[in-house]
Amino acid sequence: MSGRMIRNALFALFLSATPAFAVGLQEGTCHAEVPCPLGDRSYHVLEPDSWDGTSPLPVLLHFHGWARQGTLIVKHGRIAGATRKRGVLLVAPNGLGKSWNFWRPETEDVPFAQAVLKDVAKRYPIDQSKIYVSGYSFGSAMAWRYACENGNQVSALLAVAGTLDQYVQCPQAPAEVRHVHGTSDTVMDFPFGPNGDTTYPVALWRSKFHCGPGTDRGDWSITKHDTFTRTTWDSCAKGKVTLDVHSRGHFIPRGWIARQLDELLELKPSYP
Repeated sequence: MSGRMIRNALFALFLSATPAFAVGLQEGTCHAEVPCPLGDRSYHVLEPDSWDGTSPLPVLLHFHGWARQGTLIVKHGRIAGATRKRGVLLVAPNGLGKSWNFWRPETEDVPFAQAVLKDVAKRYPIDQSKIYVSGYSFGSAMAWRYACENGNQVSALLAVAGTLDQYVQCPQAPAEVRHVHGTSDTVMDFPFGPNGDTTYPVALWRSKFHCGPGTDRGDWSITKHDTFTRTTWDSCAKGKVTLDVHSRGHFIPRGWIARQLDELLELKPSYP
């Protein structure tokens, strides 16, 4: 048998033994830093490590910060590093002009993100009961806007250092809200309430869910770099709220997204 025939036979064996998803990657379909086109826009997607190619996947839809794109998100250790190790499919839409239009309800970015999830579901088996929406900075405010306008199918909002105004009226809401913010943040300023109230960053959702008094869960840490003061609102008519406050500035805390996914997916907490 010639060398060419041997190569062809081996390639045929590879095709027969490889899931269709992996074959698609070999053919250069969108994956990781290669964007998935969607109309005149695009998004990025990254599957978790050790995925078997068939099991339904929880999804983290993450909105990047200002002047960024999804190419950064699928390489980001505090975002992609968390999803890859926890069996979660990471989806990172690209904002127009590297930003998001979250200021008003009439934004093209909410229907775009809806279309992204619909397109992802054509490419991957999605666990529709575990759709998480996240974002950082401007992307966090966009995640709030998405949850506000299209949150009924969202299992949890995981927001980092960015909010909408607390008086915004939201027609929809996610099942759960988890927010982290630093009191020294001067980029997306920490929204202190009256008399310096540090629980005010989630006032919108507490009102939406008709929550009772919050419960102080005390201080906790993931690494030596950050300590969070956690308050939870579990006695709500619908939904629940978790707020983690730290004393530092504008950044994604190490391990915070990972820990939220661990808790939501009922996994043993780990780092990173």
